[in-house]
Amino acid sequence: MDHKLILKNIKSRKFEKIYLLHGEEPYYIDLICDALMENVLEEHERDFNQTIVYGKDVELLSLISELKSYPMMCERRLVVLKEAQDFKKIDELDPYLESPADTTVFVICHKYKTFDARKKGFKSAAKNGLVFKSEKVKEYQLSEWIQNYVKTLGYGITSKASMLLVEFLGNDLSRIVNEIEKLTILIEEGATINDVHIEENIGISKDYNAYELTNAVSVKDAVKAFKIIQYFEYNPKAAELTSVVSNLFKLFANIMRIHFMPNKSREAIAQALGLHIYVAGEMLKARNYYDPRKIAANIEILHEYDLKAKGVGNTSASEAELMREMVFKLLH
Repeated sequence: MDHKLILKNIKSRKFEKIYLLHGEEPYYIDLICDALMENVLEEHERDFNQTIVYGKDVELLSLISELKSYPMMCERRLVVLKEAQDFKKIDELDPYLESPADTTVFVICHKYKTFDARKKGFKSAAKNGLVFKSEKVKEYQLSEWIQNYVKTLGYGITSKASMLLVEFLGNDLSRIVNEIEKLTILIEEGATINDVHIEENIGISKDYNAYELTNAVSVKDAVKAFKIIQYFEYNPKAAELTSVVSNLFKLFANIMRIHFMPNKSREAIAQALGLHIYVAGEMLKARNYYDPRKIAANIEILHEYDLKAKGVGNTSASEAELMREMVFKLLH
């Protein structure tokens, strides 16, 4: 079931006896759990009828006792098992999941990995409640995800601003949401978030970051590339060499694929490579600067410097020095 429908049902006070929330993406698990904690009980009912326990600490018998207890002066109880992936006796909950109490809403937050669907407990939870798998948003979908999320808040965001967030924050949805929500407090309602807002309020330079370095290399802008590397030298936390190598590898791998694509329109490239259409346009420009032979040579260079970044064949050069050498070789 889609998380939006689950949240809609919760807000309509349509509750399940069991919520097994599992998967690699913690954001949606927290989102659904928070909605349940806000809606299952009224504030005055929570002291006696809401129990939150953690997988590392809770004893099995204590948890079972909480699950089977009757509510006090209200319709139901809420029991939340957080960090369930650390609960070593989770399989011993099978009898309860097979026959859950009618007056308890049991929430199992199993983060960072999936719950084994072959287990009896999984099947019982699906039969007597709801199972939700929270999957990571794929990297190429992050920019679109950010744009959609910002839209739900009543704001807009430029393509460059969303790409900066992706580059700096990765696919940590919770962190992305926190940073966006900070911005919505600071800028006018209904405004379009741009790269200047990002730079001024989140601390991501719109001109000096790994994303802009990749763009500079893509169009052989040596002056800009070396200015960015100089910035990295004075601000080591702004970008790591391994991250830069990874971004550049994706750049050249995608340019190579574009060279051999029959349809080289932005739309076709975006669809075939799973890219935002803005990024596809940038890749299309980059194709004019690198032929397949040079791309193959550059991929070898990137492999060499990836090893050096990890200490293989390098004993004294700093990350900035290695980055400078690498980019010089890529551009010439």
